[in-house]
Amino acid sequence: MDYELRTIQGCPDSGPALELFRQALAAEGKDTGRVTVREITSQDEAEALCFHGSPSFIADGRDLFPAESASALSCRVYRSEDRMAGLPSAALLRTAVRGVGSDA
Repeated sequence: MDYELRTIQGCPDSGPALELFRQALAAEGKDTGRVTVREITSQDEAEALCFHGSPSFIADGRDLFPAESASALSCRVYRSEDRMAGLPSAALLRTAVRGVGSDA
């Protein structure tokens, strides 16, 4: 399984998101060496990838947190317990990772 972190330039959550993604993958027994980072640079690219903001956590091309909002070259927010935050909680990310199946 391939994992990708999609970000935009200047996103303050990019670094912490990559670390969080690697930790969640490791905790679920996934291969953390298969995480790539892709910087989204245009609205056209955002639309082509159904990118809903930075950071986005992707497994085999599928957003781990599907959204119905329009594609956007912007920051993303996640519901985290009782508030909105720039990153999902570690528990929510682990649950999402667990739901995508096993590494092939």
